[in-house]
Amino acid sequence: MKPKHIEKDVVLYVDGVSVSFDGFKALNNLSLILNRGEMRAIIGPNGAGKTTMMDVITGKTRPDEGVVEFDGSIDLTKHDEAQIANLGIGRKFQKPSVIETLTVYENLELAITGQRGNWANLFFKRSAAQSQRIDELLALVRLQDQPDTVAGSLSHGQKQWLEIGMLLAQEPKVLLIDEPAAGMTDAETERTAELFKELAQHYSLVVVEHDMTFIRALNCKVTVLHEGSVLAEGTLDQVQKNQKVIDVYLGR
Repeated sequence: MKPKHIEKDVVLYVDGVSVSFDGFKALNNLSLILNRGEMRAIIGPNGAGKTTMMDVITGKTRPDEGVVEFDGSIDLTKHDEAQIANLGIGRKFQKPSVIETLTVYENLELAITGQRGNWANLFFKRSAAQSQRIDELLALVRLQDQPDTVAGSLSHGQKQWLEIGMLLAQEPKVLLIDEPAAGMTDAETERTAELFKELAQHYSLVVVEHDMTFIRALNCKVTVLHEGSVLAEGTLDQVQKNQKVIDVYLGR
């Protein structure tokens, strides 16, 4: 049973979750609590269970056992991926999935209105509120000067920002983001950290990442996974000094 005094603050509650694939235990009694408005970095060696954890939260993988609750009382194990996305959990994969032949603005427009068929396109007209929201998202993800730029010509970092904007267009409460800093320049990595700290004022974020410089810039609590369960938690300085973490991950 969850402690009553934290229930109202908890947006994501994972307890005792295990997942096995052909005898391999990808998650082993994993427990994690994410509070509203919290940003959490998840680190760990390859095979530690980071992706499987996100798969379970988003409904892509069903756990063999355990509790996965969202927003106080919603049992995520009883919902599929589309339903969970509609409930308010947005996931961004490592590789950007923007539509490269469309402009930045058009990508955000599609995200905010939903996919439309050709017939619907003939009669579609953005509402004033939708136009205002797109402008807000452009400013938030640092692309306000490039609304008419074709997405395919953006830098890797800019594509990542655009996709984050597309995710935000769906009004999620929790964002799960996989290795956002991978492939970015130093300047893009720095700006992305600033963006995430700004997002954390309005959303709850789970950021899976290997780049320790980026994690340090996030200045948030860090959870270390190993062999499908939590090995350590704390500030980056605390987990970097943890001998168990050094042995299985940082010392490699």
